[in-house]
Amino acid sequence: MPMFKLLGTDQKEYGPVSADQIQAWIAQGRANARTQLQAVGTTEWKPLAEFPEFAVALQQPGGAAVPPAAAIQIQPAAAPPKTSRLAVTSLVLGCLGVLTCGITSLVGLVLGIIALVRINKSKGQLGGQGLALAGTIVSAAFLLLAPIPAALLLPALAKAKQKAIGIQCMSNVKQLNIGLIMYANDNKDVLPSGSAWCDAVKPYVGGSTSVFVCPQGPQNRRCHYAFNARLAGRSSKGIQVPAQTVLVFEIDGGWNVSGGHELLPVNVRHGGALVVGFADGHVEMVRPARLEQLHWEP
Repeated sequence: MPMFKLLGTDQKEYGPVSADQIQAWIAQGRANARTQLQAVGTTEWKPLAEFPEFAVALQQPGGAAVPPAAAIQIQPAAAPPKTSRLAVTSLVLGCLGVLTCGITSLVGLVLGIIALVRINKSKGQLGGQGLALAGTIVSAAFLLLAPIPAALLLPALAKAKQKAIGIQCMSNVKQLNIGLIMYANDNKDVLPSGSAWCDAVKPYVGGSTSVFVCPQGPQNRRCHYAFNARLAGRSSKGIQVPAQTVLVFEIDGGWNVSGGHELLPVNVRHGGALVVGFADGHVEMVRPARLEQLHWEP
């Protein structure tokens, strides 16, 4: 059955309505030959008189009347429901769970449930039920799967932290090495005594005590490094193989401690390696198997 739209004298569109409804309005005097009509599916507005299907109705009494705009009581088309913002937010937060290990997904799950409840109670005024449902499902999925990437990530984070601590410890020993070399340069190339080396080198490291402390060393010790006693009070120029001769090395702790390999900690702090500074100024991570190859004598 063909459908039509009618243009009232208030320039508002009414319809779509059937041809029978148009004929009824003609009979009631609510539409006439000059009333603008458009067949659904077309874009052209034409006077009602140009539609042959209404010719008979226009010839009946009342067909010539011109109705006021208020005479046509046709309800305008209902506005589409407004999409719930909570539904959209739920889906976005659920998807972001892949970047936040499921943290945002928890919020997305809550908002998705709230959005579904509000949409159901809105009696058609709110839309986005599919978005809310998708947000709820995606959020719940990421919450269930979050422990998996977290379990994979934690060992990597622990390894990275261990590496960062090792780098900090190497930096400490590097500064102590340079401080000892600078001390010798200022004292006729003679290194400090073993019983006061920490005090002697402290001014050459900016007066700070933080370089004496390894981040993983015992917290109740002022210093976690020792000075090679074989070099104490000796001339730095007399060291035959400085690139292989130990200058500073890790110990369990103690201020102004000097000695040899007997002071090395039993439990190494950096993934099975010890930080050792050499007389030429360079620093290395040394594995226990290589400790016997190090030079302690000048």
